[in-house]
Amino acid sequence: MADLSEKTVGNLKSIYHYNALDQRQTPHYIIDFLETSQNYCVGIIDMINSTKITATLPQRKLSDYYEIFLNSMAETIEKFDGYVIKNIGDSLLYYFPDSSTPTDKDNFFNCLNCSMKMVAENKSLNKKMKKEHLPSLNYRISADYGKVTIMKTNYSSSIDVLGTPVNMCTKINHSAEKNGIVIGSDLYRMVKKFKDFNYKLINACSVGLKYMYPIYSVHKKN
Repeated sequence: MADLSEKTVGNLKSIYHYNALDQRQTPHYIIDFLETSQNYCVGIIDMINSTKITATLPQRKLSDYYEIFLNSMAETIEKFDGYVIKNIGDSLLYYFPDSSTPTDKDNFFNCLNCSMKMVAENKSLNKKMKKEHLPSLNYRISADYGKVTIMKTNYSSSIDVLGTPVNMCTKINHSAEKNGIVIGSDLYRMVKKFKDFNYKLINACSVGLKYMYPIYSVHKKN
C-alpha cells in the first residue's frame, strides 16, 4: 500500500477532529413532555402469530406482508380522526386526540366505529394478501380510556404517549378473540349507554391493586 502524503494525513486528522467535536456537541437522548396530562382513547391493533406465519417468507415478501397490513390499518385509523403514534413490530399504537373532550360523544363513537371498521376489513385485506401470494392474517384490537401524557424526544419529530391506558391496551389485547375487540373498564363506562353496540364482560386482569380490572368484548348490533 502506498504511503499517505502529509497533506492527506493532515486532512484526515482535521476530519477526525471535526467529527469528534460534532459528537461532543450533539445532545444526549432527551425526553420532553409537551403538555399536562389529558384523558384520551387509546388503541392497539396487533397481528396474531405473525412471527410463526412469516418465519418462512423471503425478505421481500415479509416486507410486503407487514406493509399491506400496517398501511391499511393506519389509513382506517386516520379516517376516524385517529392518530397513529407508532408501529411496534406487528402492531400499531394509536389514539384519538379529540377524545379529550368527554362531553362530545362523537369522539367515543369514532373510537369504537374505527375498531369495527378494522374488523370488517379483514376479508378484503386477506383478498389482497392472496392476490400478492402472501399468507392470510388475523388480529386483535384493544382500546381503553384514561390519563395520557404526550411526549417527544430530540431524536425524532414524532410524538409518543405514556400512561395507564397504553399499558392496559397492551395487557388486555390477548383477551380479544380472533378479529375481535376488547375494551377496558374505563372506556366501557364512557360508552356503555351507546345503543349501537353490545358489550359482554369476558375477563378481568390484575392491575397491582386490591381489585381486578374488568375487560369487555364489543360487537356491533345487527
